[in-house]
Amino acid sequence: MLVLTRKEGEKICIGDDVVITIVRTGGDKVRLGIDAPSDKVILRSELKAKERQETKETIPIVPLVLPCSVDISKCS
Repeated sequence: MLVLTRKEGEKICIGDDVVITIVRTGGDKVRLGIDAPSDKVILRSELKAKERQETKETIPIVPLVLPCSVDISKCS
């Protein structure tokens, strides 16, 4: 993890197409501005975790059913 110290108004560039600007700092909060192409998905970590959980809940679990005539002891 790269840890940087920035002041209000300073920027961080990620690659050629993403710029993060420190808009405001105060107390224990930092307000960021993010300039990125519209095809980049930008989510807060808690929303990404929620999205992952919802995806897990919507993926059906399909049990594997083998025909009775299959002898699994011959499988290797």
